[in-house]
Amino acid sequence: MKCPFCNNVDTQVIDSRVSEEGDAIRRRRRCTACDRRFTTYERAELSMPAVVKRNGTRAEFDEAKLRGSLNLALRKRPVGTEHVDAAVARIEEKLLISGLREVPSGYLGELVMGELRKLDQVAYVRFASVYKSFEDIGEFVKAIDEINVPAASKPKRG
Repeated sequence: MKCPFCNNVDTQVIDSRVSEEGDAIRRRRRCTACDRRFTTYERAELSMPAVVKRNGTRAEFDEAKLRGSLNLALRKRPVGTEHVDAAVARIEEKLLISGLREVPSGYLGELVMGELRKLDQVAYVRFASVYKSFEDIGEFVKAIDEINVPAASKPKRG
């Protein structure tokens, strides 16, 4: 670490501590040339993959767009903000742990549909109708049938 005062490259770590939030390491350093002290912070640098759109262009991942898509599909539906926040966090985590530098927008859309399917069936169909560009009522019926498949496979009570 270079000294910010004299640009000497030889510095010593005097003390290291984990920050209160637990997301960084605070280091007190001393320059061996000018003997001045300074603090540095070490944090993990995680970057979201770029999103490759259908037309081939690339865009930075935008959490606000993701949240906006979920909120639009969930408009006037009984789903709390904490559930939307959790869904956004799960999608972001899947993107981060994928280790990919780029993801197709279709993959992101599938992640959103998966979360909406768990949150609210009406929102799922709303999103799917726009995302998959439904052309007729048959495609809506097919999407609704996809939701009902798990329920149909449950044993009947009798």
